[in-house]
Amino acid sequence: MGTTVMSAPRTELMYIDGEWVRGSSEETIRVANPTTESVIATVPKGTREDAKKALDSAAKAQKKWEELPPLERASFMLKMAHMIRERKEELARVLTTEQGKPLFESRLEVEGSASHFEYFAEFARRIEGDVLPSDNPRQTVMILKLPIGVVAAITPWNFPSAMVARKLAPALITGNSVVVKPSSNTPLSAVEMVKIAEEAGIPKGVVNLVTGDGSEVGDELCGNKATGLVTMTGSTEAGRKIMQSASNQLGKLILELGGKAPFIVWRDADMEWALKCAVWARYWNCGQTCISSERMYLDRSVKGRFLTKFVEMSKALRIGDPLSKGTDLGPMVSMRERETSERFVELAGGEGSKVILGGRRPTSMKKGWYLEPTVIDGVQQDSPLVQKEIFGPVVPVLEVDSFDQAIDMANDSDYGLASYVFTKDNGNVMKAMHKIRFGETYVNQVGPEQLQGAHTGFRMSGLGAEGSRYGLELYTQLKTCYIDWSDRPGLPYLFPYN
Repeated sequence: MGTTVMSAPRTELMYIDGEWVRGSSEETIRVANPTTESVIATVPKGTREDAKKALDSAAKAQKKWEELPPLERASFMLKMAHMIRERKEELARVLTTEQGKPLFESRLEVEGSASHFEYFAEFARRIEGDVLPSDNPRQTVMILKLPIGVVAAITPWNFPSAMVARKLAPALITGNSVVVKPSSNTPLSAVEMVKIAEEAGIPKGVVNLVTGDGSEVGDELCGNKATGLVTMTGSTEAGRKIMQSASNQLGKLILELGGKAPFIVWRDADMEWALKCAVWARYWNCGQTCISSERMYLDRSVKGRFLTKFVEMSKALRIGDPLSKGTDLGPMVSMRERETSERFVELAGGEGSKVILGGRRPTSMKKGWYLEPTVIDGVQQDSPLVQKEIFGPVVPVLEVDSFDQAIDMANDSDYGLASYVFTKDNGNVMKAMHKIRFGETYVNQVGPEQLQGAHTGFRMSGLGAEGSRYGLELYTQLKTCYIDWSDRPGLPYLFPYN
C-alpha cells in the first residue's frame, strides 16, 4: 500500500532562552500520524509559566537583536534558508508523517519555507521610513520604523512548516524576537524549524518555542504585556478568542482566518484549464487550505458538461499513503476534522441537493483519517454548505445565469479571503477585480499565494496582511521625530502669548 514505517515515538522538548527544556509540567501531548493513526511523538504540554519564561527570554534578547545591523540579521536568515533546502527531503517526510499531505506537496511547502527567509532577508536595506518637510522653518520631520519588540507567532496545522517561516522571517528581519506556539496536531515541523534557527547561530532568546493548548499557552502569549504583536493563522473562532485575550493590553494583531473561496467558471472560459485548476483548488492538501475552492458557481450553459468532467477527474484521484509515489490525496489531519467534514455531507439531500460523488470513507484504506473526494450538486445559496467553512475535500456546486449574479453570490459570505474567476472576457475580469470583495482574486489561475503578494482578507477572514512589503510593515512600530536644527529655535505659540 505504501511506505509508512512504524517506529518508536520520538520525544521532543520546548526551546526557551536557548535551551531545550521539558517545561514546568510533566504532562505531554501525543502527536499522531493521520495515515496510521499511531502515536509518532510526544511534546511537552506547556503551561502559563512556560509561556511567561519564553516571553521574558524573548524580551531580554530582543534589545541586542535590534542593535544588529539588518544585514547581519539577514545573514542568519539566509543561512537558515540554505539549511532548510539541504534538509528538504527529511523535513518533507516529517511534515507528511505528522500532517498527512502527499510528499510532493510537503516538498513544495518546505521549499516555500526557505523562500520566505530569502525573500524577507532582501528587505535588510529596504526597511524605509520618511523624511518630510516641517511646517516650521529649520525643522525636519522624520518617521522611523522600529521593531515592535516581542512577537507571539501562533501557527496552524495545515501548513506547519511554511506558516512558521512566514511569521519568523518578517519578525526577525525587522529586529523583533519571537515565541512560536505551533498547533498541537503538528508541532514537529515547528520543532525542526527552531532547531535550524539554533544551528544557524541565531542568538539565544531571539527564537523560542512553547508547545501546549491554546486555552493556556496561547492565552498567556496573547494577554501578556510583554507581547507587542500576535500573528496568528487559524479559524475565525480562534481569532475571536485571541482578540479577547489581547484586548486588555491593546495588543497589535495580524490574523489570517477562515475562508470560503468562490470558484466562478463563466461560459467563455478555457474549460480544460479551468477543470484542472478546479481539481487542484479543491483537493490540494485534502481541501484543508484557507484559500481552497469551497463553492463552485458554474454558468448554467456550461454547468452540465463541466460538472460531468469535474466528477470524472475527482473520481480518478489516487487515494493512498502520502509517503507513496503517485498518491494524490492523503488523509485529513485528524479524526475530528474528518468528522466535521462528514457532518457537512450529511446536510446534503435537503432542499434538492444531492451527493453525486464520494462522501464516504474509502474502503481501500483500512486505517487513517481518509475521506473520498465529495461533490454535492443542487445546493442553495443559504445552505450551511455554502455559508460555513468546510475545510475538507467536499465541494458544493451552484449554477448562475449571469456574471453579476455570480459576483453577488460570491460576496454573500461572512468570509472574504480568496476567490477564483475563469473567463476570457476582459470586461468581466475588470469587474471581478473591482467588485468581488475578497482579499485575493485569482483570474484564470490558482494559488498558492506568492511572497510579493499581500495575503489578506475582508470581513471575518482576518486583520492585516501576510507577505509582501505590506505584511512586513505590520511587524514594525512607527515613530515620528520632530527635529529643530536652527541656531535660535523658536515657535510662535509658546507662553507667554504675544
